[in-house]
Amino acid sequence: MKLFVGIDIGTSGVRAVCIDSNLETQASSAIKFESISGDRTQASTWAAAVSLVLSDLVKLVPKRQIRALSVDGTSGTVLLTNSQADPVSDAMMYNDRCDDPEILELIGRIAPANSAAHGATSGLAKSLLLSQTHSFDFIQHEADWIASSLSGIAGISDENNALKTGYDPVERCWPGWLSQCGVQASWLPKVYRAGEPIGEANGQLARELDLPNDALIVAGTTDGCASFLATGASQPGDAVTVLGSTLTIKLLSNTPIYAPEYGIYSHRIGDDWLAGGASNTGGKVLAEFFSIEQIASLSLEIPVTRSSGLDYYPLTEAGERFPINDSALLPRVEPRPNSDTEFLHGLLEGIARIESQGYQRLCELGAPAPASIRTMGGGAANQSWTTIRKRWLDAPFKQCLSDEAATGAAILALRGAKEAGVS
Repeated sequence: MKLFVGIDIGTSGVRAVCIDSNLETQASSAIKFESISGDRTQASTWAAAVSLVLSDLVKLVPKRQIRALSVDGTSGTVLLTNSQADPVSDAMMYNDRCDDPEILELIGRIAPANSAAHGATSGLAKSLLLSQTHSFDFIQHEADWIASSLSGIAGISDENNALKTGYDPVERCWPGWLSQCGVQASWLPKVYRAGEPIGEANGQLARELDLPNDALIVAGTTDGCASFLATGASQPGDAVTVLGSTLTIKLLSNTPIYAPEYGIYSHRIGDDWLAGGASNTGGKVLAEFFSIEQIASLSLEIPVTRSSGLDYYPLTEAGERFPINDSALLPRVEPRPNSDTEFLHGLLEGIARIESQGYQRLCELGAPAPASIRTMGGGAANQSWTTIRKRWLDAPFKQCLSDEAATGAAILALRGAKEAGVS
């Protein structure tokens, strides 16, 4: 049996999943960052977590059968390294912000409107801020650095992690306008396609773990893209809705979709494009009115086959970006019926309506209509909500293969192995 490992460096910890050629999970291991001494902003902490997780994983499977590994990491987490891939700065994390208005103004003036490099949390803004106080050779992202540690190859990245640092996935290159922002071409890593073989497991971290030195290290992706791939979605038209505190929809398209006014940009995965948008509606609105227990019990009483008759647009406060771009859009959760069941019915239906409008918006912008919909997040388990959503969404619902981003990274490892002819 040939095995393929995905490593997810998430917001709270690291998880590794091992799959076979049939996408069946053979083993998994995980650790929380809080259980490791060290600062989350230090790459050594990431390495320690990955080492512990892989050490556990290889005890559960025949190590010599591992043919490829791939890594996903948090989007927008950057650090600087020397030519040997040694960190020369702490990382600025995915949720850190560049507080230099001159950098943000410069990017805003020079970067194309549809670039993902805009904003205070972009990889480009953070890289420019770090470059002011450090001598370095390469800009690196979280997943890049672990892939370097496994492969022994410095200065590498993938098309998805590089996106917020200014990479152009349409032309598949670092664009010339980056130099106008003060970025030197030598700082920029070599970018691989997500799922493209980088090299063999000859890096220090791989040697410490005694991984097979002929196992491939395959270019990874962001944690968000990995979560999408983990569901089993793989063809244009495959869609994934995340019903968390907010509502996020993602759709695989055969053409790139860019609409910065709606917060939409596209990640390139192979020859397809992953586009999506995020609404301010979602579970946090429900939590303003009901506890988790109340939602579960009241949902059972909802007459899901008929309309609530309530025209809600559930928000916690004014302002929406997708599928409606209106910073002044007011929440619409009135009139409130006397019955809590009827009220919840209206809220769930309102969120389902927004979900439908979101997919319609993507279609208007050039994406295919959803051919299938998979659901992740806490709301996925609510069967009444699922039935309501099915009335609004004209596509078959499918079960997720996995809800672990590491499985998505493992799928990329398998793709890379197939490309190299070793699967």
